[in-house]
Amino acid sequence: MHSWEGDPRQKTTPDYGSVGPGSDLKPDRSLDPQAASWRVLLAVATGIIFAMPLATGMAREGWAGIGHFMAVHAKPAARSQQAISEHDLNRLNPQQQAELLLQRALNHDDGASDQIAIAAERWRGQLRLNSKLNGLINEAFNVSDMHVRTAAVEVDLAALGVHKTPASVDLLARQSESGTQSQRIWALWKLGLLGNRGVDPQRANQILVSHLRDEDPELRHWAVEGLAYLGTDQSIAPLLQVFHDDPSPMVRERAACSLASSGMFTLAQRRSALPELLNYASDASLDAQTHTWVFHALRDISSQNLPDDAVAWKNWYAGDRRN
Repeated sequence: MHSWEGDPRQKTTPDYGSVGPGSDLKPDRSLDPQAASWRVLLAVATGIIFAMPLATGMAREGWAGIGHFMAVHAKPAARSQQAISEHDLNRLNPQQQAELLLQRALNHDDGASDQIAIAAERWRGQLRLNSKLNGLINEAFNVSDMHVRTAAVEVDLAALGVHKTPASVDLLARQSESGTQSQRIWALWKLGLLGNRGVDPQRANQILVSHLRDEDPELRHWAVEGLAYLGTDQSIAPLLQVFHDDPSPMVRERAACSLASSGMFTLAQRRSALPELLNYASDASLDAQTHTWVFHALRDISSQNLPDDAVAWKNWYAGDRRN
């Protein structure tokens, strides 16, 4: 995710980037009654500014360590921590509880993630997305441990004041169609999170996929982000098509990163994209930059360090399937 591309979150996950637009718009507050004034700083992009010509085939710094930083292949070793008792937790206010438990989850305390899953509903409407909590949420979205990413989804929904009900999906569906650009972007983001938590995921997928055809590349971008965090099997094929066909380099890049490392897909789901990505590796209709993203995605998903050579990758995949 990218704050310079309209991210409802303040900090960003690593990207496969070559573009970097930016501007300031306020997020929608109709589902976010606790929003503080500092959130005006959250960015929503209104244009595309290339960081360097795509013809150079050069991506921004950030590619170099993405496989190490965002790999979802293994869970970090848990650190031994004494669990926080409910008695001690209840001595804190909801804001303190959320910040403490999310910090402990980031420190590999599995029990803290489990406590967040239980407590998030009662926090709804009682949290303030101050700089500390917002920073913790973004940090949690960046770690390899999917248990921690799930905890971040729960805290984010609670902090945004979004109830996990079909009525919320109804409201967000309407906002995604008829709100301001900012409201529509927030709606797409929240739909992905709600669907990930089991609230009408099929409908969320249907709404998000419909916005992949929007004329506005920012809305297509956020439909991609929503699908990545929705994380269902049905989200893979639309993201592959966007990666291949979307006219915007920004949107194609986000689809590549969503398939390979960001969002809520399991490793098995990401590996299901490998056959099509291998086809893309030798697809002469794709430009040089998109081919670069294909090979980066293949490395992130497979943990193989092969060169940018379609034959080498297809040979590896054939051998991997035999083993």
